Order: sequence, then structure tokens, then C-alpha cells
Amino acid sequence: MKLAMIGFGQAGGKIVDKFVEYDRQTGSDVVRSAIAVNTAEADLAGLEEIPERNRVLIGQARVKGHGVGADNELGAEIAEADAGEIQGAIDDVPVHEIDAFLVVAGLGGGTGSGGAPVLANHLKRIYTEPVYGLGVLPAQDEGGIYTLNAARSFKTFVDEVDNLLVFDNDAWRETGESVRGGYDRLNEEIVRRFGVLFGAGEVGRDDAIAESVVDSSEIINTLACGGVSTIGYAAEEVAATDGGLLGRFTDDEIDATETTNRLTSLVRKATLGRLTLPCNVESTERSLVVTSGPPEHLNRKGIERGRKWLESETESMEVRGGDYPIRDAGRVGAVALLSGVSDVPRVKELQGVAVETRDNIESMREESDRNLQRLVHDEAEELEALF
Repeated sequence: MKLAMIGFGQAGGKIVDKFVEYDRQTGSDVVRSAIAVNTAEADLAGLEEIPERNRVLIGQARVKGHGVGADNELGAEIAEADAGEIQGAIDDVPVHEIDAFLVVAGLGGGTGSGGAPVLANHLKRIYTEPVYGLGVLPAQDEGGIYTLNAARSFKTFVDEVDNLLVFDNDAWRETGESVRGGYDRLNEEIVRRFGVLFGAGEVGRDDAIAESVVDSSEIINTLACGGVSTIGYAAEEVAATDGGLLGRFTDDEIDATETTNRLTSLVRKATLGRLTLPCNVESTERSLVVTSGPPEHLNRKGIERGRKWLESETESMEVRGGDYPIRDAGRVGAVALLSGVSDVPRVKELQGVAVETRDNIESMREESDRNLQRLVHDEAEELEALF
């Protein structure tokens, strides 16, 4: 699947930067164009893989390159006002070569949280290609204002894209991690899962041919139901064979005795394990499962059995499946895309905390105004202001 990726804000830019690195290391050739948009000059300067010509600084007249300070309303205003500057970078995208746009943003901050939905709306008005979002939810301990930002941005973003893929930091944080180390690991988790999904079906000159090919149309059709999507991933290391007569015999034995059960088990682990956004799997509208690894460890029976299991688990008739053979891979993996999920406790929790935070902020502002009035006005009202 060929994508034009646009990272909006600090988190979005870093994730797209990591996608470009992954693309180069794996040779998957998914990222056809990579753009970063930000109101903070320092964040753009910290990127390593996205070309400088594709780093767009917006809002200079308003914030002088210093960011919007977690004010996502300001982030949305700047994105609207400077849409022409962003479009200038998008004009260089070879649109005839891409299957879709992917707008990536952290939903808790200011620039990406406010600007990403604005950009998605802009792209959908101009282009016929699907516009997907990849939104990252903040962890609970990041603070109430980030939760409020995320809830408002989520509500807006999901309405502006053809499908919103979500990664919940709260489900993936580990105790004892440094802030930077934690975010770096989370970004790697994001890129690994989405990289395998979007890379499926890409075939090079020396690549093995899939038993059941998954191409971009399968992914697009799975995401076509709209709403919110989540991804699961599971992998297991496998022993390499020497490729000789004994190796071929061993491969046949692997197919007969282990491969089918391994593939089915990995699909189950991917679906019922840690999803990028935890949800009730039965609320899935459409799904797609892709198994990857050395071709000798993939077989049609295992792939079909995994797809049938997913169909039963999600209680959906629209379940697509296939494999992505990768020569010399040291592991077999399975990626499950669950599209159109509707039973997501984390989102309801996020919305509840956001409403409480909003009410608390309004109450604190009113109390602050009353305290200020008591401070600056003398009780006898004997003093007059200068003007």
C-alpha cells in the first residue's frame, strides 16, 4: 500500500520520521511521500529522516515558531489560516502513485490535536483518495488538559477522516521508563504494527509469492466502514533452514505438523492480546488478518483457519485474510486489523474525564476571577482606577 504520510505536531512528526526509517530498513516502500507540519521550529529541526524541504513551519505570525502551548483551538486556527503553506508541500506528492493519505498526530497536545482534523477536512475536499487518520491518545498521568484536548480532538478527527486508526499510550506505558525512552518505544510499537499491515502485498523481484495475496484494495475495503480501528500483533521466532535437501524436507514437515497450529495461535494472540486500542472484539464491523514470515512457515490451511477463527470471534461476515512471505525473516507474525469497533471503554472513560476536567477548569477560572476582584478592590471603594 502506497501512502502519503503527514505528521502533524511533535508526536505526529516523530512517528512519520520513524515510518520512513522503518521503510528504508525493511525495503517495504510504503511511504511514497513524508511531510511534517508543526508550529514549533525546534520540533521540526529534531527530525532525522523527513527531508528538510518537506518540513513545514506554520503559525509564525502568531507564535513565532515556539508552538501553541497545548492550546488545540489555537492549533486549529493556525492550520486553517496556513492551509496554503501546507498545501504547497502536498503539491509535490505524486498523488497518482499513492493509495491513500495518512494524517498522523498525537491527540493530547496543541498543534497536532487541533490541526490534524483541519488538514483531513482539507484533503478530503480536494482529493479523491481515502484520507485516514492515525491518532495517539495520551496516558492518564499526562494530565487533565491533555485528556480534554484528546477527547475533543478525537470527536472531531473521527468525523473528518475515512477511518481513524488509534493507538492508546495508556495501554502500552511501562513503569520505570523515562519519558523519552517510553515515547521512543511506543513509536516503535506503532510503526511495527502499521508497517507490517501496510507493507503486506508488496512483492519484489526475488520475493516469494503469497499463498493468498493481500493488496491495498483489501485494506481499503476493510477500512471503508469508517469509524474507529485498532490493530493487534503477535510474533514468534522460528529456526532458519539451510535450504538444501534436508532443509526442504524439514520445511515439508513444518508445514504438516506445526505451521497451521502456529498461525492460528498467532492470530488468536494478535486479536485477544494487547490491541493498539483495547476494545470489545465482538463490536468489530470488518476485519483483516495478515500473517508474515518465511514462506516455508506459511500455508493456506493455517491462513484460512486463522481467518475463520477471526470471523467467529468478531461475529462478522466481512473478514479478509492473506499472507506476506518474507525470505530470511527470523519470525512468523500475525497482524489483525479490527475496523469500525464501537465498544471501546477507554474512549468512554476519556470522555468522562474530559467533561470533569472542563467543568473543573471553568470552576477554577470563576474562583480565580473572584479572588482577583477581592485582591484589587478595596472594601470601602475609596480608590479609583487611572482609566
